[in-house]
Amino acid sequence: METKRNIIIGALLLLVALIYSSAYTVDQREKAIKFKFREIVDSEIEPGLHFRWPLIESVSKFPKRILTLDANTERFLTGEKKYVLVDFFVKWEISDVATFYRATSGRLQAASSRLEDIMKDGLRNEFSRRTIEEALSEQRDEIMQGLEVKSNEAAKQLGINVVDVRVSKIDFPEQVSESVFERMRSERMRVAQDFRARGAEEAEIIKAGADRQATIIMAEAYRDSEKARGAGDAKSAATYAAAYQQDSDFYSFYRSLGAYRSTLGQQGDVMVLEPDSEFFRFFGNKEPKTSPGTGSLRSQKPQQEVVAQ
Repeated sequence: METKRNIIIGALLLLVALIYSSAYTVDQREKAIKFKFREIVDSEIEPGLHFRWPLIESVSKFPKRILTLDANTERFLTGEKKYVLVDFFVKWEISDVATFYRATSGRLQAASSRLEDIMKDGLRNEFSRRTIEEALSEQRDEIMQGLEVKSNEAAKQLGINVVDVRVSKIDFPEQVSESVFERMRSERMRVAQDFRARGAEEAEIIKAGADRQATIIMAEAYRDSEKARGAGDAKSAATYAAAYQQDSDFYSFYRSLGAYRSTLGQQGDVMVLEPDSEFFRFFGNKEPKTSPGTGSLRSQKPQQEVVAQ
């Protein structure tokens, strides 16, 4: 009886071990391949619980998530025959697990190495067709897009799908950097000189316009001043004429006083005149005609030379 029970317990344990060794699970983040004597029999295994024949069939699992290839700095030659140092990374995933296993024996490191070679060849071709300036400009995105398309064509042979390609850094060797910076500096100086020339041209235009406007304003002001002066002279002449008509003798006397003041008022002035000249007619003994409100005018003996003291 005891022996029968041990046989049953042993059979149950063997059945449990058989079930345990034949059962396997596939996570949603994984892809799996079933082999029979190392030959692929199923590569479309869905996530969940599955069974296999122990010792006859085996299962290999691979990540289903997106993987990252962070490549080392690589040196590429541009269309100008100058070297650039490029850092890049690639986002990729396993698209066909059977093809991936056949191409890489299921080794992720081997897949990354072969994918890196594909990307380097693509970048080498892209940079060789462009100058440094083009590689650093908006064409950088075009390089990445073209590289992604071409690399996917080659990566299909590995069962890999390239999700994204990005260049994280483009640098120059020290000797190239100096020449690039010098050319950039020359270009910036050329642009600055162009702006200065445009500014000087605009300044000349503004200055010419201001000068023309100033000339117009001065001409208009001179015209208005001449009009005002003419009107003033006319009014002054009318005033003098009215005064002359009221008392001609007093008007003549008053005008002579003004002439004496303006000619004899400067110290050291010397005037040589005829004694009986019209200028001294109010200095003689002859009394001019008097007008109402005026008295007789007398002066000292006329002399030929008058010196202002």
